[in-house]
Amino acid sequence: MMEPTYGMLIISNIFLWIVVIVLALVIFALTRQIGILYERVAPAGALAMNKNLKAGQIAPELALQTIDAKVVTVGGRETAGKSQLLFFLSPDCPVCKTLIPALKSATKAEADWLTTILCSDGMELDHQGYIKQQGLQAYPYIVSELLGKTYGVAKLPYAVVIDEKGVIASMGIINSREHMDSLFEAKEKNLASIQEYFKNNLHLVNPDKVKSS
Repeated sequence: MMEPTYGMLIISNIFLWIVVIVLALVIFALTRQIGILYERVAPAGALAMNKNLKAGQIAPELALQTIDAKVVTVGGRETAGKSQLLFFLSPDCPVCKTLIPALKSATKAEADWLTTILCSDGMELDHQGYIKQQGLQAYPYIVSELLGKTYGVAKLPYAVVIDEKGVIASMGIINSREHMDSLFEAKEKNLASIQEYFKNNLHLVNPDKVKSS
């Protein structure tokens, strides 16, 4: 009675090992395919979703009060000849919180040509506590529902780059440091978005597609 049971155990173990090896091969093949796709797909820039405004338009000019009672002009031509970055965030936005270190790093690196303004709304939220907790005291912080509606902000975090002439250079939803950098790149290349750059330079994104066309 013991021999058939022992034999079945050996067979089942062999079968399990075969299954494990097959699965390992499948995972390896999938990993390789993902790597190939990653090399062929261009990095995505900030998604420029906005129903109110478009890049190239004059930025709406608003004189607004910051949370520490200073008046800041959003839009319009900067007297210091710098561009403006309007970064829309909220204390109850978890993605915004994760992006703050990248925001600080990026704006510090671009400080010679860029002024950063933090924009939020919701008077019931603890903005003062948020500023202190996240170390945002160095930035003008505006709490204004009007500002968000004027600039067509529907999702957070969102950013708008206004150039030194008061024109909207680029804008989009920001989910990573790369998205933020893509707005700067779009401004530098005088494009509405980084997606437009890839569209106009298809040969840089997918050389195989150009060869086959």
